[in-house]
Amino acid sequence: MNKRDIGAKNEKLAQKFLKSKGYEILQTNFYCKFGEIDIICKDNNCLVFVEVRSKSYEDFGKPEETVDYKKQQKIIKTANYFIEKSCVDYDEIRFDVVAILKGEIKHFQSAFEV
Repeated sequence: MNKRDIGAKNEKLAQKFLKSKGYEILQTNFYCKFGEIDIICKDNNCLVFVEVRSKSYEDFGKPEETVDYKKQQKIIKTANYFIEKSCVDYDEIRFDVVAILKGEIKHFQSAFEV
């Protein structure tokens, strides 16, 4: 299984996890000129942009630690583009990270802010 296949498998796992918590998945793998967002969903009336990160080992840090400032800025720009182009109704927005390490899922709500 190559890196792309593993990433897709873990994104599906994250979607299933979020659905089990009551989230409504609106879109996956949203691409635009600014970047990509793995999962866009709603938690009640909160629009949530989710970055999924996975690793099979911890030698060089945890998966959630790989969402650095530069990556956060790309996600924020992409989210702004999505908001401009969509007709989704929401009261607030949030940026979450779902980290998967050796099959264990951790969900970080409000992992970063604009």
